Amino acid sequence: MCGIFFSLSASGAVLPNEETCCLLRKRGPDNYHVHSVEHKITNPRSSNEEPIAVQLTFVSTVLSMRGGYLVPQPLVDPTTQSVLCYNGDAWKISGEPIQGNDAELIFKLLLQAINHPSKATSSADSSTNAVQGVLALISSISGPFAFVFYDAINSKLFFTRDSLGRRSLLQGVNESGAFKLCSLCDGTSSTHFSEVETDGVYVVDLEHAIFQNNSIATKSAGTPSFDASCIQTLLWEHNASDLPLRPRNPVPPMNKSIPEGEAPPLTVETTAVKELEHNLRQSLAMRIQNVREPPTASSGSNVKVAVLFSGGLDCTLLARLSHEILPKEEVIDLLNVAFENPRVAAAAKSKGDATGSVYESCPDRITGRAAFAELQRVCPDRNWRFVAVDVPYQETLAHRETVKRLMRPHNTEMDLSIACALYFASRGQGLAFDSRQLDAQPMQYATSARVLLSGLGADELFAGYSRHGAAFSRDGFAGLIDEINLDVSRLGKRNLGRDNRVIAHWGREARFPFLDEEFVSWVVQLPVWEKCGFGTPLPPADSPEAGLDSEKKALRLVALRLGMTNVAREKKRAIQFGSRTAKMEKSKVKGTDALT
Repeated sequence: MCGIFFSLSASGAVLPNEETCCLLRKRGPDNYHVHSVEHKITNPRSSNEEPIAVQLTFVSTVLSMRGGYLVPQPLVDPTTQSVLCYNGDAWKISGEPIQGNDAELIFKLLLQAINHPSKATSSADSSTNAVQGVLALISSISGPFAFVFYDAINSKLFFTRDSLGRRSLLQGVNESGAFKLCSLCDGTSSTHFSEVETDGVYVVDLEHAIFQNNSIATKSAGTPSFDASCIQTLLWEHNASDLPLRPRNPVPPMNKSIPEGEAPPLTVETTAVKELEHNLRQSLAMRIQNVREPPTASSGSNVKVAVLFSGGLDCTLLARLSHEILPKEEVIDLLNVAFENPRVAAAAKSKGDATGSVYESCPDRITGRAAFAELQRVCPDRNWRFVAVDVPYQETLAHRETVKRLMRPHNTEMDLSIACALYFASRGQGLAFDSRQLDAQPMQYATSARVLLSGLGADELFAGYSRHGAAFSRDGFAGLIDEINLDVSRLGKRNLGRDNRVIAHWGREARFPFLDEEFVSWVVQLPVWEKCGFGTPLPPADSPEAGLDSEKKALRLVALRLGMTNVAREKKRAIQFGSRTAKMEKSKVKGTDALT
């Protein structure tokens, strides 16, 4: 994983400010490098003007996770001077698993695409074919990514995020007219930055890029400003082969079929439930096998994989399946965060309930310890390490501005409460309880894991929110399907960029097995009655499935198949309420309220 900064400026090289450089280095502590290219641009609106000399500045920081050695970035081709800043994890290309470093391979294939376009009758055709080749490569990548690629041969700049938006990339034009792309907001203000949308691949033709004096600031300085209207959007299409210059969206349209009559029962023996377990296991295995030894292994901790662990269904299912994939001698860390919430503590004190730890009474701490106990019972030959991440209120205040800085341009109360929980959980520091040393005194501990597993995506795919039940009650299967479809379609816009910026701050990488392209494609093509229990017959009262909630019922059945009978019955709880980051000072605040 990496941090990316790019600028296109007509007033010399524009670098990230000092604060942004520091934050980018936190994302990628293994390498930092800057590369600049000068390019002459002709203004298409005026044939009389001299070409404008613009500076393309590329900055990359690297968290080295793939292959057997560090690959510095930006990647620069000495022959063509093409440049790639790549932040991602390509697990497969054209369905084939990648061996070695993915950034190197993708750069090599990009260079082939622009160097060897198919037969063309003109330079324009050659350029178009090169674009098509780049799009074909992007379409073939399975895994999260955000990148900036400069095609020096055809004078084109490409930038994009994967169609699910699993890596952060922001864009904007600053006060001096420079166009910027960055993994996080460059500067303390989010005024000039917005998320790069996940609707396609963006292209700037540098032969026709428009710089103009379009603001008071730039007119007075006489410096041309970048006109963002020259950015071309090539939209994702699932059936891209039928359309020119369209990247292929790997996720097909939602299956909107409705059962004729009563839906069939959903049980542990349903074929779709067995396939779900198999497909989730495959997605997870790609993300946790062959993880490189962490650089802190010499300090005594050699943990490679940790789970962001509330004790809920999704994360515990990932932990349980990880047990079957990783060698038995590897410890798996379970990172469980709980906050001192002064408002909740004051309310408890006024009722005479202020006994015990403010952390141990947090809902996610209670479910976390219960799930930890169940994992020990079901998988006794694994050393599970439960890391109790306790966050005092004063520490929350001390880090709040940093969290707000990282999550920008997101700026609501809900964003802050969720981001705070992820920020401290992914820091991975707390009291460690080892399942093989339960009688020992817990020790202060910091995980060495650079890979953090997250259950994000399960609620959206399998109807895990209360609004899904409300949609079914209101409009039946059609309403439920529409609600799931809406949730899946806006995943990248709502959550993933923000979460990536916050978690990556600690030099760790969140991986989302539920959001693997092949897994998502398989799930969205399932009929809705094979994902959740709404509208399906109730099981007999004496059956193992009795009492399971309808939300995410297919996942609950997988948990049952794996022996996790208690976890299978856990209720959905939002992270900000489970960890108690929500409403720390005032009770009458809405999640959608903008931060002041």
